[in-house]
Amino acid sequence: MGIELVGLHWVYLTIVVLLIFCMILRRDTTLLCILGIFLLGISTNSIATSVSGIFNSFIFAIKELLSTILIISIIVALSRVLTITGINEVMISPFTRLMRSPSLAYWTIGIVMMVISWFFWPSPAVALIGVVLLPAAMRVGLPPIAVAVSMNLFGHGIALSGDFVIQAAPKLTADAAGIPVIDVISASVPLVFVMGAVTTITAFWLIRKDLKSGKLVNTADGLFQAGGHNGLTYDHKSQTNSLTPNMRKMMAVIITILYLIDVLVMYFLKLQGGDATALLGGTTILILLAVSLLAHRNQGLEKITEYIIDGFQFGFRVFGPVIPIAAFFYLGDSALFEIFGKVMPEGSNGIVNDLGVALAHTVPINAPVGALTLVTTGAITGLDGSGFSGISLVGSIAHLFSIAIGSGIATLTALGQIAAIWVGGGTIIPWALIPAAAICGVNPFDVARRNLIPVLIGLGVTTIVAIFLI
Repeated sequence: MGIELVGLHWVYLTIVVLLIFCMILRRDTTLLCILGIFLLGISTNSIATSVSGIFNSFIFAIKELLSTILIISIIVALSRVLTITGINEVMISPFTRLMRSPSLAYWTIGIVMMVISWFFWPSPAVALIGVVLLPAAMRVGLPPIAVAVSMNLFGHGIALSGDFVIQAAPKLTADAAGIPVIDVISASVPLVFVMGAVTTITAFWLIRKDLKSGKLVNTADGLFQAGGHNGLTYDHKSQTNSLTPNMRKMMAVIITILYLIDVLVMYFLKLQGGDATALLGGTTILILLAVSLLAHRNQGLEKITEYIIDGFQFGFRVFGPVIPIAAFFYLGDSALFEIFGKVMPEGSNGIVNDLGVALAHTVPINAPVGALTLVTTGAITGLDGSGFSGISLVGSIAHLFSIAIGSGIATLTALGQIAAIWVGGGTIIPWALIPAAAICGVNPFDVARRNLIPVLIGLGVTTIVAIFLI
């Protein structure tokens, strides 16, 4: 028996449906998210607590997103100084030989992103390659939003959903399903690559179609525009000439070596996720300091502050619209208990997980229905923007379905894992794909909309393939 759904579940589900509808209509979701937070609070608490909950949920969301805001802001600051001093020109020159067209740029960036993400996870990989590959791609005509789509689908999609090297995701799902990790990995290989091939090819076709029609143009939101950014202006010509050509080449080599050292340290010390991002962030700050002092000499101290301010202005401008929607979806998990107290029935594991369990207990059991239920459950648990919070649940549900069906536990587990991570890890939840969007200087909601059709088609095709493998 599943847990009994109470008013909080229905309020949350209703707001989610309305949010999806608003996104389809390309309308702003901030008001609806704040209303949802208030309604969740007022369902079990006083009006005063509900009003306070709005502010507290924003604080919770900012805490959860802070490390991402910081790394993006720092990377943006470094990007500015590298572009202004001309070092970036030297760094991207090797890639311009390989990326000779928008098509080659799309696939080159995606494959590089996927390989690095297998070893270090996507967030550090985005920061590591975005600064160098974005200008090279733009130079051959690939718009920033297409670069963000490529990095996101290959990194947060293909690499993270399989997680073949680090194996954090398959370990969680395998433990919940009661099977060896290798079984989940083996079962996920065909599904991951079917999902990856369908989504990336579909996204590529849509990008080419929009480029030809003129709907998609090669412009940035401001991150790599010459001159000013976010209201700050620079004397681009005089600052570029502050370094000689040999100095630019030397700094380009040193910066590349430092990041390669970071890669080796991550590998040998097995740094993942937040630890890898912290190492990359610290290295980036040191490079920013050194380049600023070298390029601006007497004005170096002041310029360091300007670049950092510039980066933080960009970071918070990008995250501003995201915080309200993230605050609402975090309430689907642990944030609800932290902000509103013990307001759920006994045995509840959070609103999102309860909805997934309820779905699994209300459908007939056979291979097609089992596959469809695991995909839907995985997608629902991914709505919190984590991708990992619900994959233990899909492992448990896969175990239940496999007993009734008589086979397919590894395939069902892998399918649920793929759905949860592609949705929440993520490619269509706006705040989950902020790293790629921010590095490319584009709106994360626009990237999410562009990913939506390819990901839905991919999930549909992958589900059909999984039915034949169960």
